[in-house]
Amino acid sequence: MAPVAAKTGPLRVVVVGAGAFGRNHLRVYRELQQAGHNVRLAGIVDANPATAAEASRQFAAPAFADIDACLAAIGPVDAASVCVPTVHHAAVAAPLLERGVDLLIEKPLAASLADADAILTHARKYSRIVQAGHLERFNPAVTAARSVLNRPMFFESHRLSVFTPRSLDVDVVLDLMIHDLDIVLSLVASVVREVRAVGLPVLSNKVDIANVRLEFDNGCVANFTASRVSTERVRKLRFFQPHQYLSLDFARQDLLMIDVTAAAGMDPRALAKLAEAASAHPSEGLSLRKLPVTAGEPLRLEIESFLDAVRERTWPVVSGEDGRAALSLALEINHAIHAHAARAGLSRNL
Repeated sequence: MAPVAAKTGPLRVVVVGAGAFGRNHLRVYRELQQAGHNVRLAGIVDANPATAAEASRQFAAPAFADIDACLAAIGPVDAASVCVPTVHHAAVAAPLLERGVDLLIEKPLAASLADADAILTHARKYSRIVQAGHLERFNPAVTAARSVLNRPMFFESHRLSVFTPRSLDVDVVLDLMIHDLDIVLSLVASVVREVRAVGLPVLSNKVDIANVRLEFDNGCVANFTASRVSTERVRKLRFFQPHQYLSLDFARQDLLMIDVTAAAGMDPRALAKLAEAASAHPSEGLSLRKLPVTAGEPLRLEIESFLDAVRERTWPVVSGEDGRAALSLALEINHAIHAHAARAGLSRNL
């Protein structure tokens, strides 16, 4: 990214796509503006007239059918959130980057590596910031876990959701699991050596449930389960590192740590009871404790971090390159799922 002068005045931002994700971005920008932050919600873009009109009324900003009309009417803007369906990310990003707009692009970064590379090429050409919208990186429990990270060697991730018609343009790996892939990639900081995966469509024509095993060059192993056809909502990540076991709950934003040395030799059932008791009474049991976590809304923390990068011209916490890496791994997993389906004689179901 070529040097660009830091911005001192209010950052003028637009949100492209006023659906479910876009409305959340609009809400946060509006809240930041009302709280006196140095940001102004300058415009909304959505091709659906009814959606655009409702968003304009709710968030007190002018709405337009396309980017050209928006920029022609409101003038230059500094930054934008891209919240359209994944297949349109590259097409929306290009004209914004060309006009000097820094971007926060909802995950996944793009629908293909070719589209992701096109976005990053434009960003480099026009010296623009691209931040990938992996908001779980900003979950306070993840931040707390980083403070005690010490060569993690095994991860177990579960991200389960009830079925909704949202995000059916992508499969469950790109919809849900990619959050955890991004987090584990950032925590392990090693190359993936082996991918094993299985997945099946259930209620949509894409994979709705998947299980994945990764092995990294440094010996770390990670298991992931993602489902968007569950009867319950679960967002948890557990990992082992030398002498410690940590359990992270994304929804509750809490982090439990067991000193494995202190718990060594304990009967598994007793250890399970200890963990259950500590969830309600973390002071019970010397080997298990809750680590301090400063609560906060991940999306707001993500957007604040993005605006800081735009204002100070610094590398974003979750870069476009990070988004590409998570996308690349997700696509490799999908390839492994299809290969497994072919071997199992299930390919007609995918």
